[in-house]
Amino acid sequence: MNKIIPVNFLKRRVPSSLLGLTLDGSRLEGVVLRRSNGSLQVNQRFAATLSLDPLTNEPELVGREILNHLEAAGVRERRCVVAVPLKWALTAHTKIPELPEADVASFLQIEAERGFPTDVATLQVATSRLVSASGERLAAFVGVPKVHVERLERVLRAAKLKPLSFSLAITALQPAGAEVSGGVLALVIGEHYVGLQITCGGGVAALRALDGTVETESGARVLHGELIAREARITLGQLTADLRESVKRIRIFGPREQVQALADEIRPRFERSGLKVELVTAYPANEFGKTIPPETPVAGAFSLAARQVTGRSDPFEFRPPKVSAWQRITSKYAPGRLRKIAVAAAAVVVVVIGLFGFQQWQLTRLRSQWMAMSPKVKKLNGVQARIQKYRPWFDESFRYLGIMRDVANAFTPDGSVTAKTLGIRELNEGREAAETRGVNAISCSGNAENYATVVTTIHKLGAISGVTNFNYQIRGKTPMQFTFDFQMSGGPR
Repeated sequence: MNKIIPVNFLKRRVPSSLLGLTLDGSRLEGVVLRRSNGSLQVNQRFAATLSLDPLTNEPELVGREILNHLEAAGVRERRCVVAVPLKWALTAHTKIPELPEADVASFLQIEAERGFPTDVATLQVATSRLVSASGERLAAFVGVPKVHVERLERVLRAAKLKPLSFSLAITALQPAGAEVSGGVLALVIGEHYVGLQITCGGGVAALRALDGTVETESGARVLHGELIAREARITLGQLTADLRESVKRIRIFGPREQVQALADEIRPRFERSGLKVELVTAYPANEFGKTIPPETPVAGAFSLAARQVTGRSDPFEFRPPKVSAWQRITSKYAPGRLRKIAVAAAAVVVVVIGLFGFQQWQLTRLRSQWMAMSPKVKKLNGVQARIQKYRPWFDESFRYLGIMRDVANAFTPDGSVTAKTLGIRELNEGREAAETRGVNAISCSGNAENYATVVTTIHKLGAISGVTNFNYQIRGKTPMQFTFDFQMSGGPR
């Protein structure tokens, strides 16, 4: 038996190796990750400070600088996933009313247009949906300026890189829906600010970049824990009561010394209200469903690349949609509306001609197939005609078996009346053949234990529809011998 393996050529393949990049101000960090035999291996790591700003300088120059850093680190991988700065992100929130699921997408599009302080057409918007403990449905919108993303994509292509995804580092470090016991308030220590994210109810409830919380003094970063704690309380206070009560943990990501210092400063402020402060400086051994090197330091680039190579999508994807070849052709050769209509009409004509041509080809193919099988069909029709001519003469109503069933049902089930002989013949001979056609003469003899059981059997036989001319004889005492003679018309019941 042939086994056919279906192959979906349109399905996007998960790469086995990938370059993860995080851009935080002028700080660029990267890691090359490879998936092999159920494990994740780190091939290269690097960190660099860019002298050129990707948003203000020429993309070719910035791309050349990034390429120099990649070559210096020995990075040859060209497919990459990029974490854009959290400061680029704008956020908005809305409640989802009781609507059919088919109408929710249109409602969210309208709410996104109303929620952002700028034209939503200038933003690359991603949505995260969540459900509170009371069953209230909410949605969080995160928008990144399209010009920023498109310019960063030009920079990366100038660096000979192929970006597959644009996302946020904080959502890769603390994915939405990953909370096991209650919601999580995540704090990620960055180069110039601290990122804050609250995940609960299966989605992202809040996302902020806390400005002014990180300062550089004498070449070292200084965290303002009191300001961070105050902004975290403000953000929690902006949530609904059931979402706020579901947050049970605070997880801090970043370098070990800074994470420890921030945890020591904010722990007394939150643990009194039931929030547990956790330090996240290294990954568990099976964090992404694969074995990773022990004591791997937590980094946004690693988490982003690991989620991609293990096939886990991120809720916030800001990669610009790709323009199809048809759109490129129409925009290049038919800028006017009339030309677009002409091109569309020509396409319709081509499709119609192609459909008629395909139909004619099918008709020709079917005619040739019929010509090939026509002699066999004629032969089979002849065999079928002979079968119908010489088919069995008897019917398929099983008349005699039906009569035997009706007679047997009239006997008592306890076996006190038993039959020895049963004769059935048709009364369709002689002069009365036409009048007696379909009438059967039935004779039955046997033994019975007492007179009452025989009488009961006689009554049951007489009650059968179509039974006439019932005669019986009873002889002896114990056991008694009986003979029943009657006629039955109309076939079995």
